[in-house]
Amino acid sequence: MGLSGGLSALPLRRAQAQSRAESLRVLTEGAPNSFDPIGPGVNRYAIELHWNAYDRLLRFGTVERPDGTLSYDYFTLEGELAERWEVSEGGRAITLFLRPDARFHDGSPVTAEDVKWSLDRMVSLPIGRAQFATGSMTGTEQFTVLDARSIRITTPRPDRFTLPNLALAQPVIFNARIARAHATEADPWAAEWLRTNVAGGGAFRLDSHTPGQSLLLSRNDEWKSGPLPAFRRVLWQVVPSAQSRRISLERGDADLVQDLLPQDAVSMREEGKVKVVGVPMTGAFHFIGMNNALPPFDNVKVRQAIAYALPYRQMFEAALFSRGAPLFGGTAGEAEGTLFPQPLGYDTDPARARALLAEAGLPDGFETTFSFDLSLATVAEPVALLVQEALGKAGIRVTINKVPGGQLGTLLEKKAVPFFYESSAAYLAPADYFFRIFYHGPTRWNFGSYDNAEFKALVERTRFLPEGAEYDADVKRMIALAKQEVPIILLWQPALDTGMQKNVEGYKYLFHRMLDMRTLKRS
Repeated sequence: MGLSGGLSALPLRRAQAQSRAESLRVLTEGAPNSFDPIGPGVNRYAIELHWNAYDRLLRFGTVERPDGTLSYDYFTLEGELAERWEVSEGGRAITLFLRPDARFHDGSPVTAEDVKWSLDRMVSLPIGRAQFATGSMTGTEQFTVLDARSIRITTPRPDRFTLPNLALAQPVIFNARIARAHATEADPWAAEWLRTNVAGGGAFRLDSHTPGQSLLLSRNDEWKSGPLPAFRRVLWQVVPSAQSRRISLERGDADLVQDLLPQDAVSMREEGKVKVVGVPMTGAFHFIGMNNALPPFDNVKVRQAIAYALPYRQMFEAALFSRGAPLFGGTAGEAEGTLFPQPLGYDTDPARARALLAEAGLPDGFETTFSFDLSLATVAEPVALLVQEALGKAGIRVTINKVPGGQLGTLLEKKAVPFFYESSAAYLAPADYFFRIFYHGPTRWNFGSYDNAEFKALVERTRFLPEGAEYDADVKRMIALAKQEVPIILLWQPALDTGMQKNVEGYKYLFHRMLDMRTLKRS
């Protein structure tokens, strides 16, 4: 009896072990607020779902970082749903050829008509249209079906951002038949239905969803756009408490935890119970903004004075435990290469700060408020206190303004905040793209309300300028102006800290900072 019972238990143990090996449990602080990649107010957790449940035409390549972790490679493009593409001699026409074996989750083939509908949707809804415009795609007439497996994109002129745009998070390819079935006259792009449903063909299917609590995904065994993922199932659970997420990981209840606090990342790495991967976030940056349209921040000497007064190393340690890449220090006044963000050339120099204030006609300083959004309080509050203390020594009397969570963006849209702490990120890598988004124009993303005639001309000139010596010279001039006129003060690129069990491998850093479940495996 005992022998028989022991033998009968073996298959069960094997089944349990196999189930555990093929399942991944992920914990995050928040949950997707929409399943639609270009839905209004879509949050970053939504990216994690549609990145894994949908395919795109193209994807960025992969490189290995010095520490052995994987990262996306902006400068290399690969086919995802498109097995290949051709660019015309003049550069204005791009023809993409679809994989013949690509299928949606319902088993139907992916056709050029599905691609056409999906791209048309991108340029017809506000968020998608704004993003695609950066790649000269603004109208549905630019997307032409050639046959069932090929589609042509035509642009007014050659644009080096057209192809990278196809590899971003938003331009997913929908099952047009299913989506159209849920469209209405008032909602021709099925936005309401796609907000809570998936109509894709990506590596994972969404099996169930409890809003604000959990999602259960299963592997799409018919996925052809890349190597089949190692995990058959992913249980994604929302645990708002950072302490609870850490405890679950250290107990072995969770396999991977996102959104680690910097202090937890430091102590967990020192203790060595689990693996912690920290990657400086490419394109992401934290900064101190000064509204250049409001006095006294319209005076470049005032902005330079503040840049020299700040206690950068103390702020970096207090806010992020020095986890990330600093954007202070470096060479002052001139470009170090053509990549941006780069260190602005400022370091703590109180005497120089006071001298610049005197040159600006403010030897006794001035009064101002320093605002931050309470949703960033963990990082922003220690920075605010150190800013208040350091500027006080230079005669600048700072009152800290804690803005209710989610409201600072509205105030920045109105250009109503003089002095503040904020963070943002650029999806595309070239410096001229960064400057076009964050240093140019009337939008909220021009955080400093920077308005310099030479800079504006350079931004417009480099938009379609081919890469080469002339382009590099213009970019270096823009970097020099950003350093000299300091419309915003770049602080650092924070590290993205992710904790995982030691037997979880294949983690890949992506430009949108969310998890690629497709590359993960258990050793």
